[in-house]
Amino acid sequence: MRGRGCRDFSANSRHPRPRPDAEVARTAAVAPTFGLQKDTMGKTENLFSREAIEKIKKITGDVRTCMFCTNLGEKPFSSTPMATQQVEEDGSIWFYSAKDSDRNADLQRDSAAQLIYSSQNNEEYLSLFGEAVVLYDRQKAEELWSPLSKVWFQEGPLDPNLSLIHFKPREGYYWDTQHGKVVAFAKMAASVVVGKTMDDGVQGTIKP
Repeated sequence: MRGRGCRDFSANSRHPRPRPDAEVARTAAVAPTFGLQKDTMGKTENLFSREAIEKIKKITGDVRTCMFCTNLGEKPFSSTPMATQQVEEDGSIWFYSAKDSDRNADLQRDSAAQLIYSSQNNEEYLSLFGEAVVLYDRQKAEELWSPLSKVWFQEGPLDPNLSLIHFKPREGYYWDTQHGKVVAFAKMAASVVVGKTMDDGVQGTIKP
C-alpha cells in the first residue's frame, strides 16, 4: 500500500504530514538554518571526518530505522519511517523508495533532507542534515537486496516501482553515552541520591 494514509515502515509509503511532537521537533532541528538547540548537560565532543563517519555507522547500525524528513521549508515538514539499507565508507546512506511515492516527488523539487535516528533503549540519538537524490541503479539495488525487501517490492530488485535514495550528510548532531547504558543509569541514580549532577552523556556536532 502507499499514500498519505499509510502508517507502516515500508519504503513505498509515507505517513500523513502530522505536526511533529515536541521531542521530534527538538531532535530534528540540526542544521543552523533550522534552529539547532544544543543541550548544555554532559560532555561535548565534536566529531569530524573519520570519527564522524564511525559515529554515524554505529548509531545507524544500532537503530536501523529513521524518520526521513523532506519538505524542510514547510510547516509542518514531511516525514516517513525508513529502513537504512547501507552506510558507505564516506558516511552516505542508501534507502529503497517507491518510484511513485510522495517522498520521491518531494526530493525532485528539493534535495534537502533530514534524518532522525532515535534509540531510547541504547540512549543514542542522531540527527543528520544533507542532500538526498533519487537514483535508478539496478546493480546497486541487487547489491542491497534482502528477502525482507520483498514485503514492499514483490518483483524483487527488478521491481519497476523500486528506486534508490542516496543521502549524503553535510552536518549533524548526536547524543550518546560515554560508558554505555548501564553506567549512565547508575550515574543518574547516584545523582538523585547525592543531589549532584553526574551526567554520563556525550554530545556534539558531526561533520563527515
